[in-house]
Amino acid sequence: MTVQDDIALVKQQERELVLPQFDEDVAFALGSALRERALADSLGIVIDVRSWDRQMFFAATAGTSADNAEWVRRKINTVRRFHKASYRMVLERGEVPFSPQSGADPADFVIAGGGFPIRALNAGIIGCVTVSGLPGRQDHGVVVDMLCDHLGKSRDTYRLAAE
Repeated sequence: MTVQDDIALVKQQERELVLPQFDEDVAFALGSALRERALADSLGIVIDVRSWDRQMFFAATAGTSADNAEWVRRKINTVRRFHKASYRMVLERGEVPFSPQSGADPADFVIAGGGFPIRALNAGIIGCVTVSGLPGRQDHGVVVDMLCDHLGKSRDTYRLAAE
């Protein structure tokens, strides 16, 4: 697959992996599913599920550090500002820091995979699911797999090819 194919698939993920509703119970279900996957596969990741006004789920598995939580914070800011998956930013721009002219200070924003916008039916983007600890493409993939499972959609339809 080409980078353009990957961008098209990430856009499809963003359009179609839409939650029928989002509240504290859904946030807990999403975060718990990610944590269970991390434990089952021995993945060292930090997990954050939130609406824009508050954090609703947070977990860290073995092998992570405070740096991962900091990467999560910066990925969240990127998703919130640009309204797209942080991995799509990687595909579109490369993993280069934002320029000073962008107003997106690298201390607060990062171009790295793992932040995915939460879209709720008839509400648009209202928050995000973010993980950090794996290479960016894998961080993104873990989130997409979990959303597919939660929504009863085929992982194969939405999964990016392995690099």
